[in-house]
Amino acid sequence: MLSLGVDIMGPTITQIESTEFKYLLNDIGTDEAGFNLVYEPNTRTERKLFALKIHTDTGITGEYIGGNSPAAAQWNMFADYLIGKNPLKREKHWSEIKRALRKYDRMGIGPIDIALWDFAGKYYDAPIHELLGTYRTRIPAYASTYHGDENGGLDSPEAFADFAEECHEMGFRGFKLHGWGGSDVSRRIGREIAAVHAVGERVGDQMDLMMDPACEYETFADALKVGRALDKEEFYWYEDPFRDAGISQHAHQKLAQKLDTPILQTEHVRGLESHSDFIKNGATDFLRADPEYDAGITGAMKVAHAAEGFGADVEFHAPGPAQRHCIAAIRNTNYYEMALVHPDCSNTQPPVYEGNYSDMIEDVEDGTVPVPDGPGLGIDYDWNYIKNNRTGSTHVYE
Repeated sequence: MLSLGVDIMGPTITQIESTEFKYLLNDIGTDEAGFNLVYEPNTRTERKLFALKIHTDTGITGEYIGGNSPAAAQWNMFADYLIGKNPLKREKHWSEIKRALRKYDRMGIGPIDIALWDFAGKYYDAPIHELLGTYRTRIPAYASTYHGDENGGLDSPEAFADFAEECHEMGFRGFKLHGWGGSDVSRRIGREIAAVHAVGERVGDQMDLMMDPACEYETFADALKVGRALDKEEFYWYEDPFRDAGISQHAHQKLAQKLDTPILQTEHVRGLESHSDFIKNGATDFLRADPEYDAGITGAMKVAHAAEGFGADVEFHAPGPAQRHCIAAIRNTNYYEMALVHPDCSNTQPPVYEGNYSDMIEDVEDGTVPVPDGPGLGIDYDWNYIKNNRTGSTHVYE
């Protein structure tokens, strides 16, 4: 019999691999500002992601594909800390790395934490949602569009309304507009308002509708004008309207006081404490969470439970297997974001999945998506594709 206080050696992290790779999006370009992805026939846009492997002395490897260059720069600061550590002690590692990155936004934690959760699920032969505590195994989805374009796709209020109707016929229960970018403010706001009314009149009695300007509006007055149109059409939420970049509690508190449409904020706010402050101060009605942005599954679940304590809902940003596992383990959430969708081009999903996992628009069945039920993330990656499309050598920490 072991005496109390004896620490049994568990599994150990032996090596971490980080590989940047590229993939192409067909018929996708950017708007005039150069940032919003839009439909553009015969154009190809290159994107880059990172593939992570956390090797252990058990022979089990935690895996995740995601993240960006700023995040990779951050895990370059702390990956050596994890070598020789027990991969199951996620909460301890999360706390130590959070402190170590206190001067930064801590987005580097997310992909690493997700890979550690993938290891844990494989180690215990259980899907991540089961380790978190399963609440559901299918999730209602909403269609989240590309930004409006000028190229014959989502190029008019009527085009958005037609696509919303098409998505409803496909089984989607919700529809979110990403409007137009550009410098012609008066034309843009008028067209955004027209799109709100066109979609609302076409499917407002059949679908939950959302509006996400993605911080395009330049003034409070513009945000208020569109918000009043949302009120009239009884939209489900209003997300990230203006150029504060979605981080001003005072601005959104003031906007919320003048509108009936619920506000959804915190996609661009990092950290559990900042999320909590946002909702405590009446600056949002829904919280936003993302396991990549919010310091992993560990951090995103903290945000979700904080929201529950305030009697609020949390809505997860973007599609992905980590998001599905989080949503599966949460009561106080409503939708899975199927993004980005368009009538004439494919989602931005990288071609890295083997098997049945997919986030394409046609994969919604009866308005829902399934939660992977295999060990860990429950998905298989195409590592040959990643090897053949890497942008440089693999960075190895050991």
